[in-house]
Amino acid sequence: MKEISKLMDYRPDIKVIDATLRDGGLVNEFRFSDDFVKHLYNANLRAGVDYMEFGYKADREMFDETKFGPCKFCDDDYIRSIVGENNTDLKIAVMADVGRCNYKQDIHDRADSPIDLVRVATYIHQIPTAVDMIENAKSKGYEVSCNIMAISNAQEGDIKVALDILGKSPVDVFYIVDSFGSLYPEQIARIADLYCDMAAKYGKKVGIHAHNNQQLAFANTIEAVGDGVDWLDATYSAMGRGAGNCAMELLLGFLKNPKYNIYPVLQFIEEHMTKLREDGITWGYDLQYLMTGLLNQHPRTAIQFTKDKRKDYSEFYKEILSQE
Repeated sequence: MKEISKLMDYRPDIKVIDATLRDGGLVNEFRFSDDFVKHLYNANLRAGVDYMEFGYKADREMFDETKFGPCKFCDDDYIRSIVGENNTDLKIAVMADVGRCNYKQDIHDRADSPIDLVRVATYIHQIPTAVDMIENAKSKGYEVSCNIMAISNAQEGDIKVALDILGKSPVDVFYIVDSFGSLYPEQIARIADLYCDMAAKYGKKVGIHAHNNQQLAFANTIEAVGDGVDWLDATYSAMGRGAGNCAMELLLGFLKNPKYNIYPVLQFIEEHMTKLREDGITWGYDLQYLMTGLLNQHPRTAIQFTKDKRKDYSEFYKEILSQE
């Protein structure tokens, strides 16, 4: 049983990462107004959030710039237009997807960029390229994390090998990623033990990025906190792909560190997130996402079900059962 002090006290090593623009951007093609982004930045500053993820470093040869907002590409000039020189304690992060970014060209030297942290996202079979990206970003002066996606579909032996390879790289943080929202707290506890053991071996930190298909994103995140995981992803109003993520307002309400302040988060939700919903942007728990989570499937079929405004849940369940 975990020590109660890990839940009742606060650990100064805990870091909170706001992924609203990046994971939330998957819902609206990253079409956030500059006003929205500036207010989010200020809310994070006032709330004591440690990192703000601006979006992806996507390859323009692969993705049509006219079809997405600027947070899909996260140009240094765009980020500066929001944060200036960012002479604050809030650090700026971006995500670089293996196979979907031109990291050697588009990620510039840290000395010339407003970005502090590069988050490399990879599947287990892409680990060698992920290591090259990690080494490239480190050589340019960045903090670097590695998000191993879809671990609920991976063999434990493969995860161990991947963590061992990453442990020998200069990465700073290993991330547990419940891509399909299919994991339960008991599973998170065992996975966290594995990750934390490997992190201790190599002098790394561990993070978690949870999805809410079974309404367990917050539960899984605080389970991970109690198991020694320090880097915690969340989004305002749980905005994110499909069922969304761990809600920032829930997480800051739970954490005991006095540096965090929930009030600016509540203000931002009232003034900005509510309007997104009123404008027709859709995300969050629903039956179709529960089903893909239960079946440990990628939510792409549930996302299409949502876009098609379908309500025939039982028929959808039969459809995705046939894909098993």
